Amino acid sequence: MLSVPGTVVLGAQWGDEGKGKITDLMADRMDLVVRFAGGNNAGHTVVCGEDEFKLHLMPSGILYPHITTVIGNGVVVNPKVLLEEMDGLHARGISCGKLRISCNAHLVMPYHLAFDHLGEVSLGSAKLGTTHRGIGPAYADKADRMGMRMQDLLDEKIFKAKLEVSLERKNAILTKAFGQEPFDVGEILAEYMAYAQRLAPHIADTSLLIYEALEEGKKVLFEGAQGTLLDLDHGTYPFVTSSSPTVGGVFTGTGVGPSHIEKVIGVAKAYATRVGYGPFPTEQTNEIGDTLGAKGVEFGTTTGRKRRCGWLDMVLLRYAARVNSLTGIALTKLDVLSGFDRLKVCVGYSYQGKIYHEFPPHQTIFHKCEPEYLDLPGWQVDISGVTERAELPEAARKYVEFIEQGTGVPAEIISVGPKRTQTILTREEYKSPIEEGPYLYREDFDAQDK
Repeated sequence: MLSVPGTVVLGAQWGDEGKGKITDLMADRMDLVVRFAGGNNAGHTVVCGEDEFKLHLMPSGILYPHITTVIGNGVVVNPKVLLEEMDGLHARGISCGKLRISCNAHLVMPYHLAFDHLGEVSLGSAKLGTTHRGIGPAYADKADRMGMRMQDLLDEKIFKAKLEVSLERKNAILTKAFGQEPFDVGEILAEYMAYAQRLAPHIADTSLLIYEALEEGKKVLFEGAQGTLLDLDHGTYPFVTSSSPTVGGVFTGTGVGPSHIEKVIGVAKAYATRVGYGPFPTEQTNEIGDTLGAKGVEFGTTTGRKRRCGWLDMVLLRYAARVNSLTGIALTKLDVLSGFDRLKVCVGYSYQGKIYHEFPPHQTIFHKCEPEYLDLPGWQVDISGVTERAELPEAARKYVEFIEQGTGVPAEIISVGPKRTQTILTREEYKSPIEEGPYLYREDFDAQDK
């Protein structure tokens, strides 16, 4: 069993690192699983026997009957999507009775989806590649103090008053700037009051709920979405999401303090991928990239888009370790590198005669730099059945050691395949029995959003 009350699992790259497997692996050891950022622009797929469960807003712990799952205040919630997810789970025998949603979580409204789409279209070739799910506009309204919150659903009079104020501004922009039809207050009010009737039992003061659980010594897993390089403040802006998927988002997105967090596990692939637009210094638009994509099955679950693939970037991984105060790394898809004669790892960036070993302070450097690579030996043997670190081939062990030395963070979990049993655990406290079922990870999916 894990010996600490507060554990964070977050992405250390551009999302899609395999957080689904790691959160699923650890969730059954927890009492609470808490989602702290993002919206239905991210999630993961879990396999139970022959069944798939595609989770977008739901924390991964929903499939475990003993776990209380929490959607924190840092998440933006589309109630229609959430209820569809709940109905789909209920139809397959999964109870959502222990789901709790922060009363302070903001709502994704119909006009947010409209503005997301119109905004991307207006940007033309400069578009950011959002998922058009209204995530960015919802966070923008939150920052502009024009947002609608879950607790507003509990008082129709307050909800209507706020909606009228918001639509006065939104409809003016829609009609005058974009030539679109205005939204109707009555239609949205009726729609969202129907959602309110069903969601009211789940709305709670989740900050207090989590705090009390931690004070009682219960084990809490804080589940991240997206990744460090998609963070609104610390990522490759503007090609980022609109929330804080770094460790700071745990505190602002749940209402707990840092003293309750003892472990921060950063999930990173043994190579690098990115979805959508934005700089990617180690991208391989060649046979190497195609091989990584094919072996790693690098296709977006929601969009089907091919993920951009490249060599591991140690500059960025070291940056993620620093920004998040990582205590451990969960290294995923190490098995995908089997079969390469030589492996390259980026250890610095070259720009105008200067070498940068840390994340560049200016976006122009990052966009135009050339990666400085270190060449490492590869391995030819299949490692998908390895269960102990010592059993890895020497080149694979040295590859993992190189990552540890370069980040100063131990690789506590090493994934060598998609199944739960295809995992090497290096800490004794993690080594309670791992079984195949009932839940098996297949793939997680993340998407940046404006």
